[in-house]
Amino acid sequence: MSSASVQIIQAVMLLLFAPLAAGFVSTCKARLQNRRGAGVLQPWRNLRKLFKKEVVMAHHASWVFRFAPYIVFTATLMAASVVPALLVDTPLSLTADVIALVALLALARFFLALAGMDIGTAFGGMGASREMTFSALAEPAMLMSIFVLSLSAHSTNLTTMITHTLNSPFALHPSLAFAMVAMVMIAVAENGRIPIDNPTTHLELTMIHEAMILEYSGRHLALLEWAAMVKLLLFSTLIVDLFIPWGMTAQADLTGVVIALGLWVVKVAGLLFVLAVFETSMAKLRLFEVPEYLSGAFVISFLGLLSYYMLEVGA
Repeated sequence: MSSASVQIIQAVMLLLFAPLAAGFVSTCKARLQNRRGAGVLQPWRNLRKLFKKEVVMAHHASWVFRFAPYIVFTATLMAASVVPALLVDTPLSLTADVIALVALLALARFFLALAGMDIGTAFGGMGASREMTFSALAEPAMLMSIFVLSLSAHSTNLTTMITHTLNSPFALHPSLAFAMVAMVMIAVAENGRIPIDNPTTHLELTMIHEAMILEYSGRHLALLEWAAMVKLLLFSTLIVDLFIPWGMTAQADLTGVVIALGLWVVKVAGLLFVLAVFETSMAKLRLFEVPEYLSGAFVISFLGLLSYYMLEVGA
């Protein structure tokens, strides 16, 4: 196998497994709540139903509202395609930079917020305002937690950081523990999960992400829902790559790729199960408590930075 073919397999895998990941979380939550649930394949059924429906838009909708779903989906897919999942070194390794990854996700968020305000509804503008406010707190915390990892690798490139972790002897570092906690907190906030937001809520006054897509229907809504699922799997893969990358292959051979695929599925499934347990045992925060949550994530990542310089440099 060539590295280019493995790169394509990774991108297609993240695209196709994203609805299964969302269905797995929903199924785990249903089992934990003593419910049967709709099954792991239910997100795929929802997407198929939405793609068959007609698109209904307001007469005064501009090109921003029409093209935003395609831009959001493309930007999210581009971000997912540069994140290594099976093979460490891929043809897109040079572009797999954390800053570029955050920029692609910010581009998708920017057009989604514009689309939420384009129609002029109260809920769309409210959701866009909340999304941009919280993203201004979440993005610095995310970058700070990843910068803690980049200090020892001397690079913000994902491939370089993963290679450094794989080649380093196994050790428990306080800075990595702080960075991992902060990254998990940011992943929960970025994907609009409990306790920040409830993706299955129908109460408009508490919506953040869902308020911006209330006016969408048909294939446009399907693309936005699919992009949200890809983003959830993207952050799960990113956490696995940065903190538990063992099992990824350095050579593009069939045996190594199959083993890496199996270990990736196990690690991501375990992380998603923990998310389901966390969502089942937690209640949604009040809206004015979300900035405190995100500020706490930034403080934890900053503590990781301090602990690196105080405890690990020169040790």
